[in-house]
Amino acid sequence: MTNTATIERLERNFWQSMVDQDTETAIALIAEESIVAGPTGVMSLTPRKYEEMVEDGKWTLDSFEFSDVLVSFPNDDTAIMAYKVHQKGTMEGRPMDLNCAEASTWVKEGKDWKCALHTETVLGEMPLTN
Repeated sequence: MTNTATIERLERNFWQSMVDQDTETAIALIAEESIVAGPTGVMSLTPRKYEEMVEDGKWTLDSFEFSDVLVSFPNDDTAIMAYKVHQKGTMEGRPMDLNCAEASTWVKEGKDWKCALHTETVLGEMPLTN
């Protein structure tokens, strides 16, 4: 059975891939049919669509820090991770400094874990620094 540390490592690897702009690592962690929900709405996300978003270059992530991490396993093939994250980067050319509550649902595809759902809620106001 997979342990909590494995799921935390996968989630951190995905975030680090955004900092490193390592699209290959990121798309290897996304389920073929995934859903994302956040401040701008909901969308279906495939590995190819994620790759196109990165190539579009409207955002970058410079750093992130997790806190208050919780992981549960409803069954052997599903893991849910929720946490707070402080993230800094740019969005459409403007600096961003956000505190968010996040949740991801990881599902087993063969021997690999893939993220099938990710949510993000901005805590407080959505501050963009000048």
